[in-house]
Amino acid sequence: MSIGHTLLGLLESGPRHGYDLKRAFDEKFGHDRPLHYGQVYSTMSRLLKNGLVEVDGIEPGGGPERKRYAITDAGVTDVQQWLATPEKPEPYLQSTLYTKVVLALLTHRDAADILDTQRAEHLRMMRILTDRKRKGDLADQLICDHALFHLEADLRWLELTAARLDKLAEAVAK
Repeated sequence: MSIGHTLLGLLESGPRHGYDLKRAFDEKFGHDRPLHYGQVYSTMSRLLKNGLVEVDGIEPGGGPERKRYAITDAGVTDVQQWLATPEKPEPYLQSTLYTKVVLALLTHRDAADILDTQRAEHLRMMRILTDRKRKGDLADQLICDHALFHLEADLRWLELTAARLDKLAEAVAK
């Protein structure tokens, strides 16, 4: 996820302080990975330097001054371009799990155990996500569906690989 673009998009509804941006980000996108304040302010500093935001006001406070940021026309254009650009599909061609299976075969370890352990971990995570989906709002349900679909694809790969382990062992031994 592009944090800079996400913060810019949040600014399109109106100027905000860094604290307000962090709170809005965490509420909408940061359920599992909330932003750190330092990340917000370093990103806003970079966006300011690049002319994508401007300081709309400064308010004195008990601590450091509170800057209110507003998106510029260039920032709006940048968000629009980012939204219109499709994300590159992740082909997962350098899978750590595949590497573990092949190394297990090369070192005469039980690759089936690795696949079984991973299958159990995937099923555990799927139960957690299914419970979260059942209790969540629409946004959380969609996020969980996305993750669940990826885990289901991984499970299919685990089953396929388990069924082909003998052939894979022969292929990697050459």
